[in-house]
This record gives sequence, structure tokens and C-alpha cells, in this order.
Amino acid sequence: MSSGNPTSIKTSEATRDRLRLLAKERGTTITELLDELAQSRLTRAEQEQRALEAAAELGLEYTAQVQQAGQSAWDKIRAHQGGAAA
Repeated sequence: MSSGNPTSIKTSEATRDRLRLLAKERGTTITELLDELAQSRLTRAEQEQRALEAAAELGLEYTAQVQQAGQSAWDKIRAHQGGAAA
């Protein structure tokens, strides 16, 4: 999955150790785990585009009120996930 030249990322020892454990449990490497994480997250622009597409599929005009309702729903979801980003 990884492409390009390898690079280094500075992090705490605790984070490195956790990444190592997570990778080991999944039978992968830290690099592949980070690649998977980076590819699984949407940028704000991608989130906005998906929201526009979803509203269009539902026949809704994507107004500020619809946008706020969606953000409020995600905030509630994150709260129930213990603060993890959606």
C-alpha cells in the first residue's frame, strides 16, 4: 500500500509502542498501519463533498441548517465513541 520514499515521523515513545502493538496484533507493520489510517480518513474538503453528494441523493438543498444538523449528529456520534474522531 505504501508508495514513495520512506520518511520518519517524530512521536512519543508511548505512541510508538502503541502503534507497534496495534500493528503486531493486525499482523502488519507500523508503516502499513499508518498508511491505512491516512487513507481511511477524509479531509475536510472530502467530507464536504460527500455531504453535498449525500444531500443531493436525498433530494435536500445543502443549506447552512442542513450542514449544522449533520455536524451536530457527528458530534453526538463522537461523544458516544469516547471522543474518537469520525
